[in-house]
Formats: sequence, C-alpha cells, structure tokens
Amino acid sequence: MAFDLRFSDAQLALKAQARAFAREQLSTVAASSLSLPSPEARFAATRPVYEAAIRAGFLQRLIPQPFGGGGSGLVDMAIVAEEFHAADVNVSLTLFADLLGLMPLFIAGTPAQQQRWIAPFLARDGAPLAALANSEPGGSANYAAAVAGGGTRTAAVRDGEHWLIHGSKQWVSSATGWDGRGADLLCVVCCTDPAAPPEQRLSVLLVPRAALQAGTGLVTESIPDTVGHRAHLTPRFRLDGVRVPADHVVGGVGGGKALVDASFAGTAALVGIMAVGVMRAAWDFALQFARSETRGGALPIIEHQAVGYALADAKTAIEAARSLGWRACAAVDAQAPDALELSLHAKIFGSETAVRVITELMRVVGIDSYDQSLPLAGLLQDALALPLFDGGNMGVRRRQLHELLRAGSAT
Repeated sequence: MAFDLRFSDAQLALKAQARAFAREQLSTVAASSLSLPSPEARFAATRPVYEAAIRAGFLQRLIPQPFGGGGSGLVDMAIVAEEFHAADVNVSLTLFADLLGLMPLFIAGTPAQQQRWIAPFLARDGAPLAALANSEPGGSANYAAAVAGGGTRTAAVRDGEHWLIHGSKQWVSSATGWDGRGADLLCVVCCTDPAAPPEQRLSVLLVPRAALQAGTGLVTESIPDTVGHRAHLTPRFRLDGVRVPADHVVGGVGGGKALVDASFAGTAALVGIMAVGVMRAAWDFALQFARSETRGGALPIIEHQAVGYALADAKTAIEAARSLGWRACAAVDAQAPDALELSLHAKIFGSETAVRVITELMRVVGIDSYDQSLPLAGLLQDALALPLFDGGNMGVRRRQLHELLRAGSAT
C-alpha cells in the first residue's frame, strides 16, 4: 500500500489540542496520584483529570463518526495516544481502554445496540468507563482453545430469556469501576458452547453496570499493585451468576473469537504509538539533562561523543517506531490487506524498542536516573508493560505473525 500520511487541518488541530491538554492536565497526575498507597486510591485520584478529558471532548472526538463521535479512524486515536502518553500513561490508558471496551459494538453491534450502549460515552460529562473483559487468571494467550480446562473458562449458560455468567477475569482495565461496583459497560468474553469447535465456542455479552452488584454479581478478588501504570486499575474479579437478557449478545452466539481478534487487531498499532509517547518523554528529559549537566566536568555532557551518539541512536529508534506506527494506523483506516501484519509489527517493535531505548537513556543520565524523583525510572516501569499487555508479544502477537507467514498472507 502506498503510504502518504498527511494530517488534515482537523487532525493538526486535534494534535495541538491534545498536546495542550497533556501539558496542562495530564502532567499533574504523577504529583497528585502516584504517591498514594494503594492501586484503588491512585486510580480514584485520577478521576478529576479523566473527567476533564471527557469535558474537553476527547472520548467523543475519538469515537468513530458513524456512531455519533468525531473520530475519522485509528490515525486520530494515534495522534491523541502519542501526546497523552508522553505526559501520563494512566489516564491515557483509561481513556483508550474505553475505546477497546466499545470496540465489539463498533464492529458487530446491531443498530439498536449501538444506539443504546454507545450513547453514554458521547456525552461530555461524567466519568463513564467501558472494558473488554477477555483476560483471565492463569493467562489468556490461548483464550480460544477447546482443550478441557483451557481456553476461556468464564461460562454463560442460557436460562430462558437470559444468560447467566460465571467466571473470573483479570487485567481488565477499569473493570470494577470507580467505586468497585463495576464499569458502566463490560463486554464479557464467555464460553457459550464448550462442545463447539474453537471458532464457535465463544460469545461476547454486554453486561451493564446495572447487572452488577458488589459482593454478589461482581466480586473483586484482588487488585494488582503493578510495576508501572501505577494509577491505572487492572483488577481481578469474579462474576457470580450475573444475569443479562438474551439479546445482549454482540456479533451473534458463537461469534466471539472473530470479534475479539478483530477488536485487538487495530489496538496493536496504538500500543506501538503509546510506546513512542513514552520514549519521547524519556528522550526529551535526557536531551535537556545532557545539554545542562556537566557531571563534574568542564562542559555539558552532550559535548562528549558517546553521549551524542547514544542520543542520536535513541532518536533514530523513536522515529522508526513512529513511522511504522503511523503506517500501520493508516493501513487499518484504509482496510489495506497488510493492515494486521503492520499492526503486529508496530506493536512488537515499538513496545520492545521502548524498553531498550529508555534503558540506554538511563545510562546517559547515570545513577541519578535510578532515583524516582527523576522521570526515567518511572517511564521504564511504564514501558515494561507494553510488550506484555494487549496480547503479549511472545504469547500472542508473534504467534499471529507466525500464522500469517505460514499461511503465505504476510507481505
């Protein structure tokens, strides 16, 4: 596919708006949230900034235009993702998790489902949360496997005109909501026919907050105190007999595997762009440090060749990851044949490059970078998650590339 990414006037305005919001609002998250003792407290402390992002119209602006939003595609999302992640990964990831949570509706929802369930996320007030509940304790790299005891273990059983859902989920962004009583909308991946082949055993069910009751329908089992993304919530929770109407299936009974795969296809490219944002923040700090610090010598350390070369190599890697990410996002928007492959490359390359580049920039700064009062240690902690989440590079994304290569569909 020919690649010629030129931002429209609207996209340039979006970039400027996102950068200004990141500078004025997102940059305050670390000071107000990260020192708090528990994941729940840190997440709750981000709510005012998240609400400010809603009021500023960022969620509405990113929801695709056919569903009432202002977004023209994945490139729009990537513009915001880089600017936001360069300032704070926590609120940014909460916002983009909403889009992943709504993705099954974008892809396969009926008009009635789309009108009903997307509408609350178009308003410019409140703090609505949506989540795609796929991952489970014990790992979900083989979520569609049909082996006994494997694959998706959360089950939905038909009970008259309803589904009853039982099972546990983990690493699902914002799933238990601001108060532990549940997000506004969960798209829950369930096994609806354990005897069916892998392509037909799963379904995605819409579970609104009203169907969840803390201590009964939804039970929070634990909340990991994660290495990075310290103010973002990824709880482990259990659904005990949650009841939803039969028409809450998205994409048809048995259509869950294809729907989940499609939902995560585009987000891979976004993870590559998120990595660019984190690297950009690290590089900006290291560059200013090198220009101003002598480290006991006569000249700023940027005058030393080794430092200059390290900074140049880091910038080269950032530009390469950004170009690959933009190309992948543009391919997804154009529905190009190579879109999935490019998205996978962007995710793998960008996420793994971020860990390497930030580590190298810490060497430029030296031992002071190990102090949490400087940003590099925290940025490295945030970067460590990127090769692991949204489909781990080793367990999911490389396997997908392997399958494309084996099938002869990779270009």
